[in-house]
Amino acid sequence: MSTPRTIRQYLDQLRSALGGADPALIQDALYDAEDHLRSELAENPGKSEAEVLAKIANSYGAPEEVAAIYVDKEQVVQEALRSPPPPQRRSALGRFFGVAADPRAYASLFYMLLSLATGIFYFTWAVTGLSLSLGLSILVFGVAFAVLFFGTVRVLALVEGRIIEVMLGERMPRRPPYTDRELSWRSRIGAMFTDPRTWSTLLYMVIMLPLGIVYFTLAVVGIVLSVAMIAGPFALLLAQFGVVEGGIYLDGDSVLPPIAAMPVALLLGIVLPFAVLHLARGVGRLQGALAKHLLVKSSG
Repeated sequence: MSTPRTIRQYLDQLRSALGGADPALIQDALYDAEDHLRSELAENPGKSEAEVLAKIANSYGAPEEVAAIYVDKEQVVQEALRSPPPPQRRSALGRFFGVAADPRAYASLFYMLLSLATGIFYFTWAVTGLSLSLGLSILVFGVAFAVLFFGTVRVLALVEGRIIEVMLGERMPRRPPYTDRELSWRSRIGAMFTDPRTWSTLLYMVIMLPLGIVYFTLAVVGIVLSVAMIAGPFALLLAQFGVVEGGIYLDGDSVLPPIAAMPVALLLGIVLPFAVLHLARGVGRLQGALAKHLLVKSSG
């Protein structure tokens, strides 16, 4: 690569050097590089961009060197943060019950429970913000309000990304989206409104309400059924011997299932929690892929 003479050229070469790396990693690398280069430029007001870039070439590194460092560090960090993989089991039963040793399954189940609250908040924020932005557009401060609203949307995208990465294990950006600071403030505002990622983020916030309802319902129903199926046979057995009162009632009459049906219910109660964990792990993977697709800007 040719020696970059401007910050824009440096960032373009860095993006090219990262190539097929994770889009979230590229976003972080571009933001960090520009922040560092701009700081160096501000500390040397009497020098041109070319002189500053030549000065810090040894300290910060050429674009291809920085790209290699980011890729290497990313692998180290991901290895350090990754949960220990559960033991490999060859049998189908071992793989089915082995999900109980996977921390990511429990984290995904907790995300399903949390998604109702976050879905309501995201949906309310997006719909209210868009409505007010359109309604106030005829006023002088309407544009300023819309810019502020879209800025908060980007912040919420970062927050959701951190939740996704911590709970679901999908690599998400840790820095805001890269924007060319050489552009005028009007051009930057226009770029924010025309950026497809802005609108895909709003779409994500809107669809999180129905998804949150589905996730929460599946998680709660699965947990309650698991507990009920395990405790039910024992409670019915105690009720049949008169130890406790209760049972299954039909038209006011107590109806107890035959003893033979209780082991079947108990077996289902033992199997169901593991099935719920498998479901949660699958939902976590799908949700992580959806968030990556809608919240992270592609490297192209």
